[in-house]
Amino acid sequence: MLQVSNIRAHKEGYIKALKKRNFNAEDIFEEILTLDESRRSTQTQLDETLAESNQLSKEIGMLFKSGEQQKANILKEKTSQLKDRSKELSDNFNETIAKLEQLLYTVPNIPNDLVPEGFTEDDNEEIFKEGDIPVLAEGSLPHWELAKKYDIIDFELGNKITGAGFPVYKGKGARLQRALITYFLDKAVDAGYTEYQLPLLVNEASGFGTGQLPDKEGQMYHVTEDDLYLIPTAEVPMTNLFRDRMLTEADLPISCTGHTPCFRREAGSYGAHVRGLNRLHQFDKVEIVRVEKPENSYAALDGMVDHIKNILQDLKLPYRILRLCAGDLGFTAAVTYDFEVFSTAQDRWLEISSVSNFETFQANRLKLRYKDKDGKKELVHTLNGSALALPRVLAGILENYQTPEGIKVPEVLVKYTGFSMIN
Repeated sequence: MLQVSNIRAHKEGYIKALKKRNFNAEDIFEEILTLDESRRSTQTQLDETLAESNQLSKEIGMLFKSGEQQKANILKEKTSQLKDRSKELSDNFNETIAKLEQLLYTVPNIPNDLVPEGFTEDDNEEIFKEGDIPVLAEGSLPHWELAKKYDIIDFELGNKITGAGFPVYKGKGARLQRALITYFLDKAVDAGYTEYQLPLLVNEASGFGTGQLPDKEGQMYHVTEDDLYLIPTAEVPMTNLFRDRMLTEADLPISCTGHTPCFRREAGSYGAHVRGLNRLHQFDKVEIVRVEKPENSYAALDGMVDHIKNILQDLKLPYRILRLCAGDLGFTAAVTYDFEVFSTAQDRWLEISSVSNFETFQANRLKLRYKDKDGKKELVHTLNGSALALPRVLAGILENYQTPEGIKVPEVLVKYTGFSMIN
């Protein structure tokens, strides 16, 4: 979330920047600053009241020692009044803090100057494209038909077991899925990321820490009896590894990776654009997360983008990179780059990765800081990216690598699968 001190210092600039998101911040900023003034005033009064009470307590002790009980009892009555007053002030202070925090939770991140104007995905800016789109033989099929033809993914069986959006991978389909996961993790580890195995359920504090709560509460599966949430992405538990931490400058940068299933309640529309692997409620993803000094975070973002480009070059899939416009930007992100792979059989681009810099937005929620060499405490910058989400990568491979003889396996994956063709 935004820092109140920054809202106060950059109010007009922030209002202008948030208008790019179609978010009018004028009234809410006024309310935030008014509450903050009340908080500071109450804090001052509370500090003064507690200081006076402590001073009187010392005097009372001295009066009792000197035998002046009558004077001591008069002061005790006054300290009792001060305690009542301090409790009232403390309650008001906590109530103000809670109101202030709830308001701050509703304000999205400030888009970076790199972010283009616009309100829909049509306004996103294509900044890079690479790879030749293959020419498929006549009668080529979309991936959901290929999955059925070669008996590698069973959507109907998953529907029977759980419901729509929970496919069952079989035989070479399961092995190809496992190969992709291992390959993605190996690439991340080779690039210097530390691998983690993470919980698939998180508590409410973790959801608030990375910004999934309260913004995306309806998109998460909630285990109500235990008040836990199934993770929508490994970003949540991985970034929360560092919640409530005070790092040193020597600790930075931190680079993490991990594979998890991801669970999302979103998506219920119909049509080819959500068919098959295009949109699922459960899917696998390898995530990369970085914690950086602010001055280094945009170089780190470029490095994460290059990392994903390298994976797609290895897989020889045609792809493009979009810089999201302000209106299409996620609530917590300052800037986001989306990777899309071209699905030749569907004749459309499929999003396979988002790479974002959150600057200090998540760190402020997480209370994640570091001490610089002078001992000054600063918020870090956090970043994350999909490297990669499997379903649409798999869809792209099945569709773009299909031949009349079967589906070729990308050369880089053969050592992981143990086979070079699905037929």
